[in-house]
Amino acid sequence: MMMSAAEYRESLRQYNPTVYLDGRKVESVADEPGFEPGVNAVGLTYDYALREEFASVMTATQQSSGKTVNRLLHINTSSGDLLNKLEAVRLVCQETGCAQRYLTHDAVNAIHQVSARLDDARGTREHSERFTAYLHDIQDRDLTLGVAMTDAKGDRSKRPHQQGNRDTYVHIVERNGKGIVISGTKAIVTGAPYMHEFLVMPCRNMSEEDADFAVCCAVPVDAEGLTIVARPAGRPGEKAALFSNRYGQSTGVLMFDKVFVPWDKVFYAGEWEHSGYMTYNYATHHRHSCIGARAGFGDLLIGAGSLMCEANGFDPAKEGHLREQMVDLIKITEGFYACGVAASVYATEDEHSKSFVPDPVYANIGKLLLSTQIYDMHRIAHYVSGGLIVALPGPDEDHNPETAANMADVLRANPDIPYDKRIQTARFIEDLTASYQGGWYSVISLHGGGSPAAMKQEIYRNYPIGSKVELVERLLDRGLADDPNRPISQNKQPGKCCAKGCTAPGTPIMVDREPQKL
Repeated sequence: MMMSAAEYRESLRQYNPTVYLDGRKVESVADEPGFEPGVNAVGLTYDYALREEFASVMTATQQSSGKTVNRLLHINTSSGDLLNKLEAVRLVCQETGCAQRYLTHDAVNAIHQVSARLDDARGTREHSERFTAYLHDIQDRDLTLGVAMTDAKGDRSKRPHQQGNRDTYVHIVERNGKGIVISGTKAIVTGAPYMHEFLVMPCRNMSEEDADFAVCCAVPVDAEGLTIVARPAGRPGEKAALFSNRYGQSTGVLMFDKVFVPWDKVFYAGEWEHSGYMTYNYATHHRHSCIGARAGFGDLLIGAGSLMCEANGFDPAKEGHLREQMVDLIKITEGFYACGVAASVYATEDEHSKSFVPDPVYANIGKLLLSTQIYDMHRIAHYVSGGLIVALPGPDEDHNPETAANMADVLRANPDIPYDKRIQTARFIEDLTASYQGGWYSVISLHGGGSPAAMKQEIYRNYPIGSKVELVERLLDRGLADDPNRPISQNKQPGKCCAKGCTAPGTPIMVDREPQKL
């Protein structure tokens, strides 16, 4: 049964994790004001799945069980699934800025694929059956899983087994008949305090010497020996934070100190040769999801920028410089989102698991665009809004009998828009783009899901440059096109579609939802 947001919050009270926030131990995550915006954001993914008008996007029928599950716990079995997931992520993030739970989707899809690959390599069904049993359990309980992937890493010039302090990477310290014992540190874990469980995953391609660091398993948030050191979610309690006092994201550092994991929650342990496959697959799924998330954030800026133009007394349709800026903002948002759509349409079936993977080139291009253009999005919002967004007195001044009346007169622009409505929009944009929270959105957009350098590497690794070389060689007719030893001509791709096409002419892949009621 799928939970509501209220039931999700209540479910957190069934756990007793060791969590520290601002130097103090948190007694109840569900009741901690510092985590309230994060719990609200994840909670929306629960409530939206229960709304009839969003059901086609926010839920799916899991092929392996036949049950209806939350889209963000679903294993994709078609391009349509990936399109719906992209749309679902945009939908929840245009309300919350970042709904966080889509990382659960990205991780379970990656582990599903690597489990099948392990079985194919060994001629067994052990790994797939173990993970499928776990998947059905978390779907039945409608859990939210955190992704513990990024290790502390220590000296970046050294591999895991070369570190002076082995605990800079999570690693196996013991194996026995009941399970494994792990220690080490994972950093930058999204939503860490208010997850139900964590999926521990490797963050890089491992060598044989790194076998102890090649571990993938599920750990409850309150496992013995696990300590979470977290930061607040958003700007809880701040009057000027008109968005991030309601929705935000905590991150946490996870310190594992001899944490026991039973074998039924261990998806691989020591199979170092599959760690790269896991990392690349997760990155492709996650970068595809990030595209939907930042498109939702773009929707917020487009709406807020338009409202600010109106409040300032301008109509962008009549003011060329404002219209140009708004079109640039739309172009950026829909441009990288279009890459997500292309990555969905050109998705491929994984040969081992038979689930679907977004096209890595389009997924990485879309994520690379949003990573760097997030700063342009902020700049455009600042341009169309004017300097007032960072020059306003604090909210308490709105009710100061000595100044409020005069401010209401002189800081009003459009006579049809009351002063308080203009100021409200200005503070909303400040919160999104020019506050601590705005800086946070920039950094997670740049580095979330990997650095721009990693995306560029994946684009070059997967792009069919060889096909382009072959094209020009054929036109030059130099007789060099068929040389199999030329590195530059190795990666080839005959085309993106079959001769018959993907659908019958005129058949829609997606259909419009009913308009959302305000």
